[in-house]
Amino acid sequence: MVPILDAAAIAQRDGKALAALRRAVAEDGFLVVENTAISKARVLEVIAAYRAFFHLPEAAKAAVDMAKTGSNRGWGASGSEQVDPEANPDYKQVFDCGFELPAGDPLRAEGLSVYADNLWPQVPDFRETVQAYYTDALGVSLSLLQGIAAAIGQPESYFDAAFSKPMALLRGNFYPQRLEWATDKDFGIAAHTDYGCLTLLATDGVPGLEAQTRAGAWVPVEAAPGSFIINFGEMLEMWTESAVRATPHRVIGTNKERISVPMFFNPNHNTNVAPIGSERVILAGDHLKKRFDETYLHLQQAEPA
Repeated sequence: MVPILDAAAIAQRDGKALAALRRAVAEDGFLVVENTAISKARVLEVIAAYRAFFHLPEAAKAAVDMAKTGSNRGWGASGSEQVDPEANPDYKQVFDCGFELPAGDPLRAEGLSVYADNLWPQVPDFRETVQAYYTDALGVSLSLLQGIAAAIGQPESYFDAAFSKPMALLRGNFYPQRLEWATDKDFGIAAHTDYGCLTLLATDGVPGLEAQTRAGAWVPVEAAPGSFIINFGEMLEMWTESAVRATPHRVIGTNKERISVPMFFNPNHNTNVAPIGSERVILAGDHLKKRFDETYLHLQQAEPA
């Protein structure tokens, strides 16, 4: 069973809450948090915005198709990602947006795809709703990461400086009903571990997500709108020398469509995410770009389409 924790108790550094958090990050790699600074109404608002977008005609979504770019900003059609090379491309649709660098920021001159400008559809209130949620999700994610730092015996501010210009990616996932012809190689998203640091996942309450236990079994992970599923990526597992576990997970799909909204909370591009205390250098941006290039099919082309 995935542990359910109180975000306010974690923020207050309650001893029992931190002990439960330490066990959850090290042993389960998944948890659910309640009582965050993001209201249920805010979650329902952003889910409704994504749902309306995904139900637009194909031509309207194609106007912001990320396949026309060299980055992961905008709409990704069904089959545009393949997280497991042994499975078929994932049949979900996505909409990605990320951290926006201000005009004149030196990082703009480097042309880094992880800081690409966002693409926005011409849909009333969509951009405003998504950006407001993005800001809220950044705050909650950092607060949880501070709690994790304290739980694993580091100063609670240990990670703070690494998130001044985070490569944080907010995604809307649209999982349609699973088709009758789907095979055992067809997934909404195939088994994978997340690539980055911390994932803050809101859902519409429709089941579908499964996490893999250490024994290899697949167990459902669910949360109602207003509660959040938390899991961790390869980067944080490496950074904390496995004090935090990156857990494989997947979505097979059901007879109902499903919307989920993950915030992939990733550090600044030049952050060294090598194990704490080691003398190695592993840049967060290099790790993330490599994994994106392996996943997004349009980034595997020599030139943007």
